[in-house]
Amino acid sequence: MHDDLREAVDRLMPELRRDLDSLVRIPSVSAPGYDPGEVRRSAEFTADLYRRAGFTEVRLLEIEGAHPAVFAEIPTPPGAPTVLLYAHHDVQPPGPDSEWETAPFEPFERDGRVYGRGTSDDKAGVIVHAGAIRALQSQPPVGVKVIVEGEEEVGSTHLGDFLNTYHELLAADAIVIHDLGNWAVGVPTLTTSLRGLVDCTVEVRTLLHAVHSGSFGGAIPDAITTLARLLATLHEENGEVAVAGLDSSDDTDIDLTEAELRAQAGPVDGLQLIGSGSVTARLWTKPAISVLAIDAPPISDAINQLVPVARAKVSLRLSPGQDPAEALAALTNHLESNIDWGAEVTVTPGAMGESFSLTTSGEAFDIFREALKEAYGTNPVEMGVGGSIPFVADFSHRYPEATILLTGVADPTSRAHGPNESQDLGDLQAGILAEAIALRLLGGAVATD
Repeated sequence: MHDDLREAVDRLMPELRRDLDSLVRIPSVSAPGYDPGEVRRSAEFTADLYRRAGFTEVRLLEIEGAHPAVFAEIPTPPGAPTVLLYAHHDVQPPGPDSEWETAPFEPFERDGRVYGRGTSDDKAGVIVHAGAIRALQSQPPVGVKVIVEGEEEVGSTHLGDFLNTYHELLAADAIVIHDLGNWAVGVPTLTTSLRGLVDCTVEVRTLLHAVHSGSFGGAIPDAITTLARLLATLHEENGEVAVAGLDSSDDTDIDLTEAELRAQAGPVDGLQLIGSGSVTARLWTKPAISVLAIDAPPISDAINQLVPVARAKVSLRLSPGQDPAEALAALTNHLESNIDWGAEVTVTPGAMGESFSLTTSGEAFDIFREALKEAYGTNPVEMGVGGSIPFVADFSHRYPEATILLTGVADPTSRAHGPNESQDLGDLQAGILAEAIALRLLGGAVATD
């Protein structure tokens, strides 16, 4: 079935691959300190890509102070549903060039994968949507809208404003969020849950000013040592999160082996796993705390002084269903209550994002399961994801009647956000085909051999 779409995608892949390369070459880093003009250039290229794909209305959506989003639409045929397809065109900072095998914004192919910042997260999603429409000869049997955000990698700062301002424009019966991934290369996946997120900056002060470490060391504690002792209280001896008042669940249907986890993450030899329960529960449904950064003098600037103040950014991933405000209060209380030696501690709240969970039942999910099986040649699996995508809850709140599906073409070896990010080209092609088949089936226009 759907051999016409399969042949169309196969024929289109060389051009779609060139489009992906061109998009990756645009360093559309949305983080502060990077050129916002490159994010706009990425938006303009994406808009042109969708014009060439046959969308009848394409334009940039603008909000004051925000990076531009891209909107594209093919009108809904009478009586047919409307599908909104989401992706984002902004990317994470590349990090040190020395950690990349080649320049991060110069894509290259090796062993069936294309490497470069944004190849997987999420410029692949931009290409999937364009390719699916082109495979359908720009005439899907359903209405199709696309929103390609330009700020996902900085927490979708203005997405709520976009959804408020363009609420009617973006309304749809089904919303397909293409920013997730597959269980493994060649194994299609529907995501069923996302952890929530809160973070904060904790500052520890022991002195009003720096003093000589030889004159006062041994009686006065330095701020870095004191901060380190505080951060160590966040975990039990086995690595389990030690903050009271956090929800936790061991409920997962599938599991990774320890060997699979180690192959995906790349730990040093002999590193022990932390936490308890199944591997997937630790990754998807239990809370996790990480220290993301520390502000203290670098070793190159070290002198013989007691450092008076040090700071750390602490990130807490939340079990699906946990209220972010309650979790932040629990984390703050823990940090304020466990400081040693009478040091001053100040906790400054940072980001908060809701978790999300869904039940994958109904016609739209059945259609996507069928489309994924047809495209990949194997049944899809359902899994949770340990990461946090707060905007999913934003879509759910603003369009409560819409069916939301979470999918993507990344895989555990894609290294999203890390050096040498990559995308498997076979999964990219299968993802395009799956979306084209799903749009066809949603419209009831099933083609057979």
